[in-house]
This record gives sequence, C-alpha cells and structure tokens, in this order.
Amino acid sequence: MSSPTVAAAAKWTAAHDLAAAAAWFGQHDGPVVLKGTGKVLVVGGADATGAAVGRAAVYDPTADTWTGTATQPSPRRLHSVTAMADGKVLVAGGIGGSTAPGLASAEVYDAVANTWTPVGTMSQARWGHSAVLLPSGKVLVAGGSAVRAGSSVRALRSAELYDPGTGGWTKAADLTDARSGHVAVVLKDGKVLAVGGTASVGTDQDPALAFCEVYDPATDSWSPTGSLLRPRALHQATALSDTTVLVTGGRAPGAGDDGVFDPFSRRTAEKYDLATGVWTAAKDMPAGRAQHRAVALGPGAVLVVGGTGSDADEAGYRSVVQYDAAADTWTARPGLLTGRWGFAAAMLSDGRVLAAGGAARTGLAAADPTVTELTAAAELFDGGGA
Repeated sequence: MSSPTVAAAAKWTAAHDLAAAAAWFGQHDGPVVLKGTGKVLVVGGADATGAAVGRAAVYDPTADTWTGTATQPSPRRLHSVTAMADGKVLVAGGIGGSTAPGLASAEVYDAVANTWTPVGTMSQARWGHSAVLLPSGKVLVAGGSAVRAGSSVRALRSAELYDPGTGGWTKAADLTDARSGHVAVVLKDGKVLAVGGTASVGTDQDPALAFCEVYDPATDSWSPTGSLLRPRALHQATALSDTTVLVTGGRAPGAGDDGVFDPFSRRTAEKYDLATGVWTAAKDMPAGRAQHRAVALGPGAVLVVGGTGSDADEAGYRSVVQYDAAADTWTARPGLLTGRWGFAAAMLSDGRVLAAGGAARTGLAAADPTVTELTAAAELFDGGGA
C-alpha cells in the first residue's frame, strides 16, 4: 500500500540579496519577467536618501543570483518599466534625482545583447505615469506628474504611444481626467482601464481619485467608466480575468463618518466588470494596507503582499493574504520574512513569487528617525500547491 501524498506547506524562503538596497514607490516601475528566460529585471528606484538609482540587475531563479546588466541605465525613480512583445524592455520617464523636474527620455534593454540603448524622447517629461503593452505591440504611456511654473507640480492628461518598430513616440488621445499614481490594466480586446490615483492641488497630500476611465486602442479614445466606491491612491489593481479587475487597499482617507481616524481603514476591496462598467464591493481584507503589492496567481486568484499604513513612523507589514474570486474570500498565507513596502514583486515562470528590496522602517520605527531604512533582502514564496 502506497503512502499518502502530503502537500508541501506554503512558505517564504530567503533568496540572494540585491547588491544594494532600493525601493520602488511607483505603480508601473516594478520588475518584469524577461521573455523566454524566466529571469527578472529590476531597474532604477530610490535609495535611502530618496535619490534616483542608476542601476539594473537580473535575477536568475534557477541559480538564485542577481547580476548587474553590462551597461547601466540612467538614474530614474517613479519611472515605468514595460516588457515588450519582442522580449526587450522599455523604461520611460521618471525623476532623475531626488527632486523634480521629470524626465522625457526613454531607454530599451536588450537582454540578448545585455545592453541599454536610448530611444526616442517623449513629448512630455513625466513621472508617476502608467505604461502598458497593447496587443498591437505598442506601449501606451498615460498621465503622471510634471512641473508647472516654478516648483509646483501638476497632474497630466496627456498620453503617448511608443512604437518599437520605429523607436519613436506619437501622441495618443488625452485622458478624460488628469491623474498621477494611478494603475492601468489591459483587459479584453486590448482596452485599458485606468484606476484612481491623485490630482495635484497644491496641498501637502494630494486628494485620491475615484474616477476611472477606459482606453480603446481601436478608436484611440478614452471614455469615463464607473467610479470606484472609494477614492484610492497607493492602491493596487490586478486583473482577475480578461474582463474583471480587483482593486485593493490604498492610503487611509482619514476620519470616517464617526469622526474617528482609522489608519487601517482601507481594508476595502472592489471588483470592476468591463461589461457593465460598474464597481462592486468585494469582501474586505483582514486588515488595511497601502503601498503593498498584488500579484495575480492565475484566473480569479490574487496574492496581496506586505505594505504599510503610513510612510511615517512605520514598519513594513509582513502580512500576506490571498483572494479567491469565486468564493469572494480572503485567506491568510505565511508572512514575509522581512516586512516591507514599495518593493519589487513578480510572479516567476515556475509559480513562485519573488519579493525584493523596498522600505522596511521609517521615522520612530527606524534606528535613525531621519533616515528611511531600505532593505536589500529578497525572498521567494512557494504556495505549496494551494
């Protein structure tokens, strides 16, 4: 009689550290899986002083090694990183130092040649923008922030298309609403959903947006769609299928209807249906979080990892939960070895999830309250077949 099969337990295991600590605080500046290799590319980011990083590295999950690219890209943070159909990677915009102005420049990484090559310049310098690959092979860059007159900042409505065939940029239709720090998700027929974000109004904290819109590449047009049930910034948006999107968490909005401030109030999650253009409430997460990462594990399943309640006097969360769309339920999963927010996260070709870098502690939670503690630690999640 054969012994029963015992499923492996889900767990995080330590991976090889990054060469230097870095954090990625944008929505579209995260790692990409290189086509045909299963390796992961991370580019730029911010160091502990908030300055832009001018380096890139490739993670090999088989060898558990990070290797710097042969040439290095320009320093950038709050930029965009997009894997293209030809296996190359487009990096665009961002901030080149610790403060504005933004960058209009773009570079392409060729993994085969292991080189970075400058490509055509965007018509608008921008950071905090979205960037997604369309079925046509072009990359749609939309919104973001730019410097107004003097040192003030404005959110952008403009959008542009990068054509890898020509290496050039062309204007796309403007967004219906100026926004920055939003998330864009490609859905059925190449349509793109832009979710939430912020609009600069000159205050210490820009207001979060509930407005959403859809881009149709067939007509080069943006159309308003259903608004989020709650305005969101520093949230995550993840495709559950080719017509539905899950949005999780975000920055706590402040006092609730009872006048009590709840730093963990953004427990809520929502689902968008492309067919109806309507957002509906999903089951609340066990706890709120912002600047976390959400990784699609397959149709109807999303892993939500880490995050924080505030970027001041805070330690990164170790908490990890998994969403099941069919049951509309959240399940606790093993926590990170290192709590973090603003980190790199990617689904590997073997089904594991990589988490690397990010902010670990800040303010009174850090050893030096004046310095944000970043981490170089990396780790891998194995779901144990669940």
